[in-house]
Amino acid sequence: MLDWNQCVAVERVPERVSGAWVFKGTRVPVRALFENLEEGATVGDFLQWFPGVTREQAMAVLAHAEQSLAVA
Repeated sequence: MLDWNQCVAVERVPERVSGAWVFKGTRVPVRALFENLEEGATVGDFLQWFPGVTREQAMAVLAHAEQSLAVA
């Protein structure tokens, strides 16, 4: 399981979006990025649809997820 506490691009606020991990400074759940990518969207599409999220944030989330897949 990913430890999102280690990703600087996201935050969890209990009273915002039911405590889901969101992109810092937004109400956009991190899960939305993965769901859109799974459906065939590009990162560019996602950023266009969710203008509050920066490219740097999206790439940091993807890099964090990638690092979690590395075999120790």
